[in-house]
Amino acid sequence: MKTTRFRAIKRELRILGIDDGPFKFKGKGNAILVGTVFRSGFWLDGLLTTKIKIDGFDATKKIIEMVNKSRHKDQLRVIMLDGLTFGGMNFVDIHKLNDKTGLPVIVVNRRRPRFEKIKNALKHFKDSAQRWKFIEKAGEIQQVNIGNHNLYIQTAGIMVEDAQKILKLSCTRAKIPEPLRVAHLIAAGIVKGESKGRA
Repeated sequence: MKTTRFRAIKRELRILGIDDGPFKFKGKGNAILVGTVFRSGFWLDGLLTTKIKIDGFDATKKIIEMVNKSRHKDQLRVIMLDGLTFGGMNFVDIHKLNDKTGLPVIVVNRRRPRFEKIKNALKHFKDSAQRWKFIEKAGEIQQVNIGNHNLYIQTAGIMVEDAQKILKLSCTRAKIPEPLRVAHLIAAGIVKGESKGRA
């Protein structure tokens, strides 16, 4: 896998942060994905949206299409995902996402993922083994310090040290990167008419 090395990580670095909106029915219908284009954690430059199947297998494909068709594509330098799954158990293949967009990927979690809990949840799926492979392929969880707190990340196409620097630069108003925080708020607002709670 090719790893992008950043000569300098600047305040103008364009980040695409992606999160999903709330949904009611497991295994039925669609969930919205919102991508916010931020210059680090300071300026919102754009907004992207797409839809994926709840508990489906199309998250990777839909994100790739959303990114590659965007007019912001040439300016983007990194993709951040709020976790490895969207719309329930619709997993993202982060290495394929990196390969098909040419952009490094950082999966961000507030807490260390509880893989045993995920594995138990997957027992309800006939294709649980296939879904579990996405977790194995995503690689080891890395704990990184962001000033006064830690985040837990998985990466594709980027060195952990560079990912940590980008996270520090983008955590400007909360304990998670601003591109993900705002994507969460917008996605919730679109679905429910008003956002509430923390990202």
